[in-house]
Amino acid sequence: MDLEDEPLLFQTGWEGEEEEEQEGEEAGHRPGDGGVGGVWRVVGWVYTVPWVSGVVLGAGVLLPCALSAYMFLYCPPLDIDLSYSAFEVHSHFSAERFDALAIAVKSQLGSWERHRCEPDDYDTSALRDLLLQGLGKQGAGTSEGSHPEGLNSTSARPSGLPGGARQRRGVEVSPGGRAEAGGRRRGEASRPEETGGDGAERGRKEPGGNATAWGTPAAGGPSGGEADGGRGRSLLRERRLASSYSYQQSQALWRMELVFVAQGGPGDNNIFTPERLRTIHGVERLLMQHPQFQQFCWKPLEALRDLPLGPSFCSPPSSLLSYLFPSERADKIYYDGMGPDLADIQGALSLAMTHPQFYWYVDESLSPERLSSSLLRSEIHFGAPLPSFYSLQDRPAEQRRRFRDFVVQYAEILAQQSTSQVRVLYGGTELFDNEVRQTFHSDMLLALISGACIAVLVYILTSFSVFLSFFGLASIGLSCLVALFLYHVVFGVRYLGILNGVAAFVIIGIGVDDVFVFISTFRQAAHLVLPVQRMVYTVKTAGRATFLTSFTTAAAYAANTFSQIPAVQDFGLFMALIVSCCWLWVSLLMPAALCVWSQAVEAHENTWWRWLKTLAGLSVLHSPLSDGDDDVALLSVEMEPESCEPDVDILSLSLEASPSPQASAGVVSAKLQWALKRWVAEPAVENRKAVLGVYLLVLLVSAGCCCLLRPATHAPLLFRPDTNLQTLLALRNNLSGQGIACHMCSGVFMEKPHYLHTNANSGSSPPGSHLHHDQDPARQSPQSPAKPSSKSNTTGPLLTVYVFKLDMGASVSRYRYSVNASVPSPWKALGSGHGDVPSFLAYRGPNSNYSTRMTVCVSHVYQPHASWMLTSLGCDPHHGWRSEFSFYVASTPQHHSRRLYYAQHRLSPHPSRVCAEPPGCVFSSGPDGATQGSFYSPLSNDTSATKSKTSGFNPCSGGGCGQPAVRPLVDTGAMVFVVFGILGVNRTQRTDNHVIGDMGSIILDPEFDIFKEIGYLCKLCKAISANTDLVKPGGAQCLPSGNKLSSILPLLHPECRSLPKPNLLPGQLSHGTVGLSAGRVRWLSMAFESTTYKGKSSFQTHSDFLQWENFLQEQLATLPQSSALRRGFQTCEHWKQIFMEIIGVESALCSLLLSLVICVAAVSVFTAHPLLLLPILFTILGVICLVVAIMYMLGWEMGAVEAISLSILVGSSVDYCLHLVEGYLLAGDSLPETPSHSLELQAKRRRRALEAVNHVGVAIVSSAVTTVISTVPLFFCVIVPFAKFGQIVAINTAVSILFTLTVTAAMLATMAPPCFSRPPGAVLRAGLAVMATVGLGAALCWAGGLMGRGTWHTFTM
Repeated sequence: MDLEDEPLLFQTGWEGEEEEEQEGEEAGHRPGDGGVGGVWRVVGWVYTVPWVSGVVLGAGVLLPCALSAYMFLYCPPLDIDLSYSAFEVHSHFSAERFDALAIAVKSQLGSWERHRCEPDDYDTSALRDLLLQGLGKQGAGTSEGSHPEGLNSTSARPSGLPGGARQRRGVEVSPGGRAEAGGRRRGEASRPEETGGDGAERGRKEPGGNATAWGTPAAGGPSGGEADGGRGRSLLRERRLASSYSYQQSQALWRMELVFVAQGGPGDNNIFTPERLRTIHGVERLLMQHPQFQQFCWKPLEALRDLPLGPSFCSPPSSLLSYLFPSERADKIYYDGMGPDLADIQGALSLAMTHPQFYWYVDESLSPERLSSSLLRSEIHFGAPLPSFYSLQDRPAEQRRRFRDFVVQYAEILAQQSTSQVRVLYGGTELFDNEVRQTFHSDMLLALISGACIAVLVYILTSFSVFLSFFGLASIGLSCLVALFLYHVVFGVRYLGILNGVAAFVIIGIGVDDVFVFISTFRQAAHLVLPVQRMVYTVKTAGRATFLTSFTTAAAYAANTFSQIPAVQDFGLFMALIVSCCWLWVSLLMPAALCVWSQAVEAHENTWWRWLKTLAGLSVLHSPLSDGDDDVALLSVEMEPESCEPDVDILSLSLEASPSPQASAGVVSAKLQWALKRWVAEPAVENRKAVLGVYLLVLLVSAGCCCLLRPATHAPLLFRPDTNLQTLLALRNNLSGQGIACHMCSGVFMEKPHYLHTNANSGSSPPGSHLHHDQDPARQSPQSPAKPSSKSNTTGPLLTVYVFKLDMGASVSRYRYSVNASVPSPWKALGSGHGDVPSFLAYRGPNSNYSTRMTVCVSHVYQPHASWMLTSLGCDPHHGWRSEFSFYVASTPQHHSRRLYYAQHRLSPHPSRVCAEPPGCVFSSGPDGATQGSFYSPLSNDTSATKSKTSGFNPCSGGGCGQPAVRPLVDTGAMVFVVFGILGVNRTQRTDNHVIGDMGSIILDPEFDIFKEIGYLCKLCKAISANTDLVKPGGAQCLPSGNKLSSILPLLHPECRSLPKPNLLPGQLSHGTVGLSAGRVRWLSMAFESTTYKGKSSFQTHSDFLQWENFLQEQLATLPQSSALRRGFQTCEHWKQIFMEIIGVESALCSLLLSLVICVAAVSVFTAHPLLLLPILFTILGVICLVVAIMYMLGWEMGAVEAISLSILVGSSVDYCLHLVEGYLLAGDSLPETPSHSLELQAKRRRRALEAVNHVGVAIVSSAVTTVISTVPLFFCVIVPFAKFGQIVAINTAVSILFTLTVTAAMLATMAPPCFSRPPGAVLRAGLAVMATVGLGAALCWAGGLMGRGTWHTFTM
């Protein structure tokens, strides 16, 4: 007895139900309606009358448009959140801890990004007054340990928190104890950070450049102390006396960040070489030469004493080049970076290193013994108020808009300044945000390309029907509008994240799948004569098949709503809605479109088709979708005598044409259907055992690769690694924190002008003269950063440009330009004949009238040799050109100069030629431009006449520069805060878990008393700072800024003596903060710069978090039980970020498993047979394992982006195999009836499996091809999540369709029930069984939880 056809579940009543169903159908047949009655008669009438179907189409188009209009006009706008912050889990303890501290700091100071270079701090004064008051009471005999009116009593308010200090600080304290930003009406831009840019980091600046606490006068400057205060007062007097000085642009409000990175060979990464420094100097000068620069530059008072900066007195870039390129005026040296010549490198760096601010510009590898840095940091500051504005508060939005429109012009200029030796990175608030927006928009433009490709592909796969292609794609687009309405208005979600943007690419594949199923079913129902029968059959068959797949897919996506990550929750809800709406709109519109097309449009399309083929000289054929195609016929089975044997080959199956006399092959669908049958279905079914064996092998290998996939070892990438955005983001892990400002760290502010006679003996030394040229470069001293070459012209302001020629019989000769006189093979030196110029002189930098910059660009695109060209603009990277070097010439005739002509050839490889006369360089008749024209080159190589006094200037030649400063801490490590007095954050008023919105309020510890706990606080500070494994030396910032507290604390408790002092930049504020409210210290946070590198991956950094947590808990455990400090905690913004990624990976994997469970439950109900469930389950399992294995083979690591992308695998994998199983069930109804004894059970399975592929193969393959095509443009996205998401979707689609047509078909031919046709009773019983299984599982989980809690309670008792 063959038991394969017997179901393992629901084994009773199928045959009887099938007979009853057949009898009911026979009783319902009527001649007039083709056997259609009830509701289906109405459906058939609606979709067979053209004008009624037209009304349905019109309503289906107008309703989404009306809903969208209501949403956009009368509902709050949708917020777009494209940052990683949308993935933050606010319910996690790490986020709650940091958010509590952030709320407390914002309520106390007005902003979390507090300025880190203010010379004085209100917290210090207020805390000092409170401690002095408590100390006075303690000396008077007051017992602070028992008296209720101690340090934290409200009686301390008059002296501890003066009203004047409150007004200066701009802080109001609410009666409940929370400090709130005050001193202004809500909505006023009374602080610089509200006007945009870097005002959030700096605050307002007084004339002396000193930062103030929002308008409060401060004593001390960048170096602190009374001397700096006196200098500020003298500068103020100088400002009042300077009648020509304008207060416009006097406050540094915005900045542009530049990072110059040395690139070249592995051992050549020192930025302090003459060639690289001159390149950087040229870039900075180029930026200052912008026509609008003076309208936006920062004009500090210190610029008045720098004569070379006149008459505009714009502040030069904040850069070390202020020391390396000093200027000279009236025998005085000014360190402003405006000089034409390079000073002595070691001497200039030695002078700059005497200030701690020097280390802000370089990487952490530089030391006094090794003057080498891989990068050089620079900033250009811009001032406000702008001309025609009175103050920062005068139309701040318009000022920021004007500045943004100006500064974005630098993006195109800076993008072309990188050379083979120096890479130029650029950023800043406006520039960075603008580049992010442009990147996002350019990536979204790829969607238009994708849409065009999809439209063409759908047009082809619908056999060149414009009408069906339009309404098929329109139904998908309209469903997106309905889903967006439900998402925003009905469910009340106010945010669209980065994942929602890629939903458009995913839904195209799912929607096109449904469209193709309707078209294919309508085409295959051509054997039904009556239009009502044909349309009802199409709606019932295609609607049911697409409903099963859409429901399962939507349920799988909906499983992501249980994720802890808000962005994933929103994505799961949005995808579930969009899949459901897509099915509904396709089911409503496509039957109506098919009705109108078949009765009114098809004839015209056939006419056009016949006319086109007539023009092409081909025979006139029917439209591929017409009823005359032979691909609409169902399979007719012809039994061969030997086919009844169990071990023989598969049945011989042949297609019979439709009874139409004009039957002929279709153009697209028929060929695709034939190819699937001949090359896919039949081999898979015939060799089913081999297919299943290969599947098992692939599954085992894939599972092994899945185990080898390791967690991410680096921080997640947001952009492609080679882009300016991502490189700058990666470098910021090595740079100082963004809250540290160093706009007054350059030589303009740190050095006074020096007379030349004090260093007269150094004026004749050439640049880099401290180097010993007879020394072996490989053994060069670390103090010698430059590596001169004896073959290159590197001395003096002039350089020689050598021209070489390569003529290998090609139509176009190539010319090479180099500053090296050696001739590389196979190039040859030029002669002086035929107008050739073997070499010419030029200036390294702007020199008098020689200010026209020419750039030599090289491209390696034109193989086998590179090509060089000359241009007066930057190199175009889009065509493979990159900058080699630059030089300066004159555009007008000069004394002792000659005119040279240059032009770029129009033919490949597009070389540029320089010649002495125009005929040799005129390759085209066009006008002069960037790559064609003339210039004037100096004739004399005598540099003594043009050499400036600052060339080779060594300020430390007499040994008077002093000792190098100690390297300060500039927030290069993760900043960890140890917080006391805060219990948590209250979010009971929040309506969602999204990062955008109200963060909540803090919960204060009422028992926290700083006077009682001061001894324990000092002890904890010493213990934590002494742990060098966690804290950098000098990284402990236990108290607010200022030295005033150091003399008071030892009087309060002996433990407070010799507290560790932080090693900060002069004037830099400590991150330690106290919360003052109502005359009390409500909370305190200590800050420690940890040894944790912020560029590590989240999984690697998690061990650092555990070390901090364990060490702090050990220290707190030593405190008395009554101490409020035992409720303290440690937090860090970096901890929140790492847990975001860790939770993202874990949550995505849980969502993947939950999606699989939901999918299995839904498929169990729809198939109503376990032997139909198993092929789907094994297919999905194989697809997931193979996709993850491919990720491993591609070298990917499991990060947040990869894990979240995996959450869509189940929803995208179930479609095709479920369609094939549905086709298997339909094949049992459509195949001709045969006596059960005449056909073997195994043969029935194989026949139904082949018919299933024949029935739905074209539709699912068309859908898969469309999905892959729609995601291919994502491969080229600059935004990495988009690119990886597209790659995973494409890989998953390709693997899924491959497994469906091979593995699923082979499993159906092997184990599927041969006679099962899914009666309604079986579906009901399957649903009840699934519900019972779910209920039993929930009960077991509940019981297990109770038993676990009881066991734990017994164990603890």
